[in-house]
Amino acid sequence: MVATALGLVLFPAMMAFAASSDLLTMTISNRVSLILIGGFFLFALVIGMSGNTMLWHIGAGCMALAVAFGCFAMGWIGGGDAKLAAATALWFGFDHLLPYLFYASLFGGALTLLLLSFRTLPLPPYLAAQQWVQRLHDKKGGVPYGIALAAAALLVYPDTLWMQAVPA
Repeated sequence: MVATALGLVLFPAMMAFAASSDLLTMTISNRVSLILIGGFFLFALVIGMSGNTMLWHIGAGCMALAVAFGCFAMGWIGGGDAKLAAATALWFGFDHLLPYLFYASLFGGALTLLLLSFRTLPLPPYLAAQQWVQRLHDKKGGVPYGIALAAAALLVYPDTLWMQAVPA
């Protein structure tokens, strides 16, 4: 029971940490992805996931990693974003991968438009003094896409097998 509860908290907590870290520093630590990967295997064993199902989840994670690193190579997303997307795909498997990617695309587009609009406005002095706000406001800066990835993951997570594994 405690292990299941920890499993329910681990994924959302890592998503919230990744989003906030990307917002404030424009980086997502490798530790986040490593914790998600380790947590997946631990909780897959706790809920009794079959080896075949685990392999499908690994396949989804590997496929997402290949596509995400292609996007990274093109300069469209950061390396931390690519690793976060792959670790999230590992948790979701193919069953929830398309909804996750769909929502991440929508949220990413909205975030990009919002950030582009924000960058056209002058910063008030109290915001201009904040380094992370300056980084977001920089017209040559990137987009903290980890926010969109995490938001999409949190939207899809309640429909996954992890929530179904919770005893009623």
